[in-house]
Amino acid sequence: MSRNTPPHDTYQLLDSGDGRKLERVGPWLLVRPAAQAVWRPRLPEDAWDAADAVFIRKGEEEMTWKNQRSLPETWNIALGDAKFHIKTTGFGHLGVFPEQRANWEWITRQVRAAARRLGRAPEVLNLFGYTGGSSLAALAGGASVTHLDASRGVVDWARENAELSGLGNAPCRWMVDDAQKFVQREMRRERLYDGIILDPPSFGRGSKGQVWKIEDHLPPLLENCRTLLARWGGFILLSGHTPGFSPLVMQNLLAEVVPPEDAKNSGEGLGEFASGEMTIPEADGGRVLPSGTWARWSAWDAR
Repeated sequence: MSRNTPPHDTYQLLDSGDGRKLERVGPWLLVRPAAQAVWRPRLPEDAWDAADAVFIRKGEEEMTWKNQRSLPETWNIALGDAKFHIKTTGFGHLGVFPEQRANWEWITRQVRAAARRLGRAPEVLNLFGYTGGSSLAALAGGASVTHLDASRGVVDWARENAELSGLGNAPCRWMVDDAQKFVQREMRRERLYDGIILDPPSFGRGSKGQVWKIEDHLPPLLENCRTLLARWGGFILLSGHTPGFSPLVMQNLLAEVVPPEDAKNSGEGLGEFASGEMTIPEADGGRVLPSGTWARWSAWDAR
């Protein structure tokens, strides 16, 4: 199997099955867990055996990379119009989430539509921003972005991705903070945003050790985000990878953030709600791998 990278994107899902996925990430072939892939792989076993590295997970405590060839500490890939530094982290993440690509394209469309309507750069808040894919999409559309994550390391990583993507001078506040406390402070400041993006983890810790449990803390956080969303219009995107948080669950949560009476009072009509699964298509154009869920609302009519 050739390691020549694709001409446009340098990420491909080559195959999936038996709880795994075979990916080409730049010039490297990697195998990682994919719990949703309960079907059989399509490629022969020797295609999987050609992987340069395999991430092995045995419970929550035992996770490790088994390198069959010497991988570099970091390398770069392109995904759409953005570029990312890739690292094989101890949790199996690489620093990029290809399943978010359709959401990134949607964010860019919303920002451009908002800019036309408002006559200025829209203000976008990206909570749980991680390595910055959604922030890059908003910056590419012309937004002024506040990117927030509780980990200084991943905020620095996101800034590196912005530089790599030619967006190093774009207007962005890079914040290391706890999402809940930051939102509460923004409420006291009476600050408003034209777009809000949330991709919360199932479980995590804030910058000072605060515990985050999505089932307990997401609903009140969304309620506070409602206060920050500009009443003259706006958009909000909620995505995640938590089992049990189906598209309908996500949309019901989002409906509490932008209820119809508030959307109607914005003067932009009721806006558009939508929800669905995040997916990654296999390279042969056949199957798609479900990889999380999303829900979103927009008053800008920029599907």
